[in-house]
Amino acid sequence: MNDLRIVNLSTYTSPVISEKTNQDFVSYGEDNNYFQYLIDRYNGSPTNNAIINGVSEMIYGRGLDATNSNKKPEQYAQMISLFHKDCVRKLCFDLKLMGACAMQVIYSKDRSKVAQVEHMPVETLRAEKCNDKGEIEAYYYHPDWANYKRNDVLTRIPVFGTSKENIGIIYVKPYRAGYKYYSSVDYQGGLQYAELEEEISNYHLNNIMNGLAPSMLINFNNGTPNPEERQMIEQRIYQKFSGSSNAGKFILAFNDNSESAASIEPVQLSEAHQQYQFLSDESSKKIMVAHRVVSPMLLGIKDNTGLGNNADELKTASILMDNMVIRPFQTLLIDAFDSILAYNTISLNLYFKTLQPLEFTDLENVEDEETKEEETGVKLNKQCNCIALSKDLEKAIDNVADELINSADEDLTGWIIIDESDVDYDAEEELDKQINNLNNPKEELSTIQKIVNLVSTGKANPNAKSQQDKKIDDVYYKVRYRYVGSKTPERAFCKKMMSADKLYRKEDIIRMGNIPVNKGFGIDGADTYSIWLYKGSVNCKHKWRRVTFKSESKTIDTKSPLAPKISTNKAEKEGYRVRNPKEVAMMPNDMKDGGAYPKN
Repeated sequence: MNDLRIVNLSTYTSPVISEKTNQDFVSYGEDNNYFQYLIDRYNGSPTNNAIINGVSEMIYGRGLDATNSNKKPEQYAQMISLFHKDCVRKLCFDLKLMGACAMQVIYSKDRSKVAQVEHMPVETLRAEKCNDKGEIEAYYYHPDWANYKRNDVLTRIPVFGTSKENIGIIYVKPYRAGYKYYSSVDYQGGLQYAELEEEISNYHLNNIMNGLAPSMLINFNNGTPNPEERQMIEQRIYQKFSGSSNAGKFILAFNDNSESAASIEPVQLSEAHQQYQFLSDESSKKIMVAHRVVSPMLLGIKDNTGLGNNADELKTASILMDNMVIRPFQTLLIDAFDSILAYNTISLNLYFKTLQPLEFTDLENVEDEETKEEETGVKLNKQCNCIALSKDLEKAIDNVADELINSADEDLTGWIIIDESDVDYDAEEELDKQINNLNNPKEELSTIQKIVNLVSTGKANPNAKSQQDKKIDDVYYKVRYRYVGSKTPERAFCKKMMSADKLYRKEDIIRMGNIPVNKGFGIDGADTYSIWLYKGSVNCKHKWRRVTFKSESKTIDTKSPLAPKISTNKAEKEGYRVRNPKEVAMMPNDMKDGGAYPKN
């Protein structure tokens, strides 16, 4: 009778947490190195790697902020100095990958406040056994627990707020049933599939490296060994030839004679490619389920399901992902940050600025301004009275923008664009000294005209001479300006200007500052402000771009690819130089306080 035995190539995914009488710390994993197991699954599985990277980036978003930063600037400055970006980014990554993260809190000399917060690699820490009250009082540090020896000296670091030492540890972990010292990762159920995905890739790689030779079944035909010998043979074969990394390898047998030689038969797997494809697809799907990925497209993963590939589905998926997956991680971190800030008597409403597109944010039922800022991550202007516009005013703004757009169609036939670039500026040049008498209204105005002040300025006249036009050695130079920036504008004026894509003189733009084209967006809710400097006002994502022309003959066709072009530097060498205030080339969103103080 043949003796058939199964060799179980098992692995473990659930960590073993053990308290041993001969050590003060609590082991995490059978070999006290479970964190390394998680790191290996991160490095080995492409799906797991992509999801952890994507989710950790979503948790961090665009960094920490506070809705009441304007009211408490000194406290906000202290918060920024404590939680620097690199530290917070690492904490977000550890929390997702390891299921926990740790901060090293350093007190001032007199312990009156927290002076510094640093990221502590969580894999270097092991919890001390609980005290009689069931509390963890400290963590032990070792740089490499895989190589820990009993005679190694461990560094004991007390938990923040439990001792009078100058350093403490804050260990951030979510609650998990059955866990006291550590916390399992939120994707615990997908670790076997992450390992399977890794092994499939190893198998295929090694199969190719071994010339696609098949795996072998070894039959020993010289009798059944005793149990000790069978166990020894199984051990040696397992150690040498088991696992995906030995795919396609063979065994060379040395025998006393040909009659006792082992027979070797190749095992051909039917429809192997389909089975491997199924395992690969199944692994990827189960890993995404474990991570609660609503739509793989949100993380840059393209699958064949078609789920979440259109705008509406992506918006719904993004909102669900943000609320169900990302926010719980952020809340854990913010609670830990608040405990540190409270020690320094700092009270801020912290939040992470989201990476979620603004149009994906649902603000339908949000009324207070701080919640809007927290949801969108857009810093609000506390001083500008940005009220909703009436229908008449919206219509009037549209009319003004249309007038400006239509009148900006300057005939530039014969003019050559020599450069299109951001506006250069001269810090010493005073703003608009040359144009102080443009607004001189005399006519009686209608109701709508009183709102937008159309007649007082008249139409823009780009065909007129500009004070920035110059003639140098019988060569003519002109500068016009184009409204550029975000291709998804929100304000009516910006929408009209972007859709037109026309050119304007400096004088035309200055005149726009005398018309309330963006009513209520000036300082303290003023109707007018400098469009030349502040474009669409507070947090606007548009700016003026300079377009330079050169003309020697009116017959030159500017649309011709043969039309000669020169650079701005060359034009300046020829004597043509134009400088403007630096704000002209800046988006208000990039200015201090979002350009919160637009003035004429």
